[in-house]
Amino acid sequence: MVSRLFNNNNMNNCAAGQAIKCRIGPSILNADLSQLYQESQRLLDNGADYLHLDVMDGHFVPNLTFGHPIVKCLRTKLPNAFFETHMMVSNPEQWIEPMGEANVDLYTFHIEPVLSDVLKVCRKVKEAGMKVGLALKPGTGIEAVRQYIDHADMILIMTVEPGFGGQKFMQDMMPKVQWLRQNYPFLDIEVDGGVGLNTINACAEAGANMIVSGTAIINSKDQRSVIASLRETVESSIHKCNV
Repeated sequence: MVSRLFNNNNMNNCAAGQAIKCRIGPSILNADLSQLYQESQRLLDNGADYLHLDVMDGHFVPNLTFGHPIVKCLRTKLPNAFFETHMMVSNPEQWIEPMGEANVDLYTFHIEPVLSDVLKVCRKVKEAGMKVGLALKPGTGIEAVRQYIDHADMILIMTVEPGFGGQKFMQDMMPKVQWLRQNYPFLDIEVDGGVGLNTINACAEAGANMIVSGTAIINSKDQRSVIASLRETVESSIHKCNV
């Protein structure tokens, strides 16, 4: 089981000499949700660093998944696991307090519905005791988040349209990742959508260090091997950058 003490590797850590670390966070969107605890525990036992929990409101995205009551129940079963909630919702501020009470570690919200209130939401997330993740849809340019990067612990670049699992990876999102890594070498950069063994090279070479992978891990008969392969590819790229 992973520790909930997740390193904060943003630009402020540069002077301390901290390097970014690879983290593999399976998305449970395509798991058997009737067996959520068992599926989650199996992923952690097979080497996952954290769990990526997709929360959808049926408005910001067409799908509807689960909310804080489910997350809170899962937390009671997995007290030491690191939870990231990917809030694909129109009003991310609404769910900060209940997710904080559910002991979520990283609260990642989309900037698109709250462009005029991003800093306000960031502040409230931190006040609730959670780390801040800022997510960008494929159609959102990197310039939309530039002024907020120093207020975030992680930036999520979506490599599919949010809302559905099993979509095709968007290679043309990699310039966003590259720009972030070049300008913020110690920032945690996450990619989510269509990431698997056939696409991990592009993500790693662009500079992503937090990898969300759903179908490729969940549907594999050997989850441990897939997680290990994803990790090896990313760590190899990180090593090359640090040499």
